[in-house]
Amino acid sequence: MVRHPLSRRRFLCNTATGTLGVLALGSLGPGALADKMPKDSALKGNIHHSVARWTFDFLSLEELCQLVRRIGFSAIDLVGPDQWHILKRHGIDSSMCNGAEPNLEDGWSDKSFHSALVDSYRRHIDLVSDAGYKNLICFSGNARGMSPEDGLANAEEGLKKILEKAEKRGVTLHMELLNSKIDHPDYLCDNSAWGIELCKRLDSPNFKLLYDIYHMQISEGDVIRTIRENHQYFGHYHTAGVPGRHELDESQELYYPAIMRAIKETGFEGYVAQEFMPDRESKEDKKRSLESAIKTCDV
Repeated sequence: MVRHPLSRRRFLCNTATGTLGVLALGSLGPGALADKMPKDSALKGNIHHSVARWTFDFLSLEELCQLVRRIGFSAIDLVGPDQWHILKRHGIDSSMCNGAEPNLEDGWSDKSFHSALVDSYRRHIDLVSDAGYKNLICFSGNARGMSPEDGLANAEEGLKKILEKAEKRGVTLHMELLNSKIDHPDYLCDNSAWGIELCKRLDSPNFKLLYDIYHMQISEGDVIRTIRENHQYFGHYHTAGVPGRHELDESQELYYPAIMRAIKETGFEGYVAQEFMPDRESKEDKKRSLESAIKTCDV
C-alpha cells in the first residue's frame, strides 16, 4: 500500500498480536471527544480529521497524540486494542480500529479464511463497542484466481455471519478499497463498483467502504464524481498524494481542497484520515507536513 509495501502489513500484524490483553478501558465515546478539542483550534470543523498511526510510526503513540492535539484535531486511525488506553489518556478517538484482520491478503473473499475471520471479528466487535468506539476495518483479501463474482458471493456469505452482531453492538465494518495496480497485486476490492455491489448485497447500515482516495485515483480516477454519486456507501476516507503516496502538495496530481469540498457537500459526518508517507528528512519537518495536510483538507 506504500512505497515500502511491507510497512503497513507488518504494522497490522503487530497490532493483531497484542489484542487480548486489553479492556478495563473507561468508556469515552466519540461524541465526548469533540468536547475535548483544544479551545484555540483554528480548524473550521466541517471535516473531522484523523491521521493513520502507521504512517507516523517514527513517533511514539504518545508523541503522535501530542502532535494531533497541538494541531487541533482529536483522532488517530489504525490503532489496535492494546494501545487504546493511550488514546483515551489524551482524549483521542480511535477513528478506525484494527486488529481483527490477520493481514491484507487473507480476507473475506476466500471461504477458507471465514472460520478464523468470524471468530476474530466477533471478538473485536465486542472490544470496539466496549471501548466506546464505532469503526472497524476489514479487507477483501486477494483473488488467488477466483472471479470477481465468486469473490463477491464469498464475501457476502462470510460477512453476513458477523453483521447482526455488529448492528447490535453499534459497530460499523469498513472494507478498504486498495489498488491492485501498484501497491497490492491481486487484491480483489480494488474498484469502487465491486465494493458498492457488496454494500448493496449486504444492505446494512453497519457495512460501508473505506474510500482511499490515493488508491482509487490509481485504480480508476474520477474521484469527485464517484464521491458525489456514491457517498452513501462511503463511511471513511483516506488521503495521500499521487504519485508516490507523499504530501498533499503541488508535486502531486490530486487537488485535495476540491475533493474535500465535494465530501463536505455530501453531508459526510465521518472521518477523513491522512495516510501519506512524509517525504521529509527531519522529524520536525515530517510533523509540519501533517499540519500542512490538515490545513489543506480543512475546507
